Amino acid sequence: MLLYSFQISQANDFFLNLNIDSSVISEFYSSSRLPSNIINLIEVETLQSAFSSYNSVLVGASGALYGLLVAFAMSFPNTQLMLLFPPIPIRAKYLVPLLIGADVFFGFSSYSIGPIAHFAHVGGALTGFIMIEYWKKKNQFNNKRWDQ
Repeated sequence: MLLYSFQISQANDFFLNLNIDSSVISEFYSSSRLPSNIINLIEVETLQSAFSSYNSVLVGASGALYGLLVAFAMSFPNTQLMLLFPPIPIRAKYLVPLLIGADVFFGFSSYSIGPIAHFAHVGGALTGFIMIEYWKKKNQFNNKRWDQ
């Protein structure tokens, strides 16, 4: 559902213009998932005494989705997204850093609700950023994306 809200037709057009097919997008998703799990495991081991709520099973999809969030925000920064609560439109270039900042805050504080792998989200976002930067150099990424 999260992926659907990011205007799939616009994203498909973007990837087709770069000659990127669905197998590369799937590889991007999987590549964002692996480091998010690794970063979360490192975080769990180093902060285990302070945060006992991290002793849970992780699926890993949320970190991969954060990788896609960063890629979307870098590709379509001025696309307006709608939050559920409060229902206000906000541009992707403001929403995604806000979400990542919230994950960093909740990862280091005791205000987190339940066993949420906040650093897995940050790891997926970092991986998405690195991959988009790599693609920007390799495929001559659209440098005028901020004007769209």
